[in-house]
Amino acid sequence: MKKLLDDFPYSLNKQDVEVVAKKSLFSRFFNVSLVSFKHKLFAGGWSDTVEREIFERGDAVVVLPYDPILDQIVMVEQIRVGCMENAPHPWAFELVGGMVEPGQSIESVALRETEEETGLHATDLIPMQSYLSSCGGTSERIFLYVAKVDSTQCGDICGLDYEHEDIKVHQFSTEQVFHWLDKGIIDAAAVVIALQWFKLHKQNVLDKWASKG
Repeated sequence: MKKLLDDFPYSLNKQDVEVVAKKSLFSRFFNVSLVSFKHKLFAGGWSDTVEREIFERGDAVVVLPYDPILDQIVMVEQIRVGCMENAPHPWAFELVGGMVEPGQSIESVALRETEEETGLHATDLIPMQSYLSSCGGTSERIFLYVAKVDSTQCGDICGLDYEHEDIKVHQFSTEQVFHWLDKGIIDAAAVVIALQWFKLHKQNVLDKWASKG
């Protein structure tokens, strides 16, 4: 029964896709490639050659810094170009985040970014889940973690000058953050998913940390 619950009943698999060609269309901080491929059809036979642009930015990690003593979540406020284009406010309240470069471990990036963006030393990382940002157009996978922190040690304004980061650090009660989540005020996808996970699993996280002494 466990196998039935854990496995998706995919009708086709990797062997049913043929990549005909892949070429770079744009390459700077992010990359855009054109992929030409064929695939088997559910009704039988093969498709014609399909062309799709794919936005490639590598993988990223997002960390929810949580203080179990004060029951506070640490959030960061920074200007975001996406918000400038399609949100009521150009600044966003988010969690800690960063890109995972080739050769770097996900957990090392999680710890480093937490210190760079909040001034906090994170401990006891617990993986929440990972997901594809938008599988119809990008290969990016986001890895979510929750980390134990002492929010009284937060910096005020953090970030790296050479990365043009200007980050204001905030500490909010979990109740307040969950209220914003429920009202739809928080609308950045990674933050929403991380907070929803934490809302469901908060007690399990606390139990795991408590068991470590």
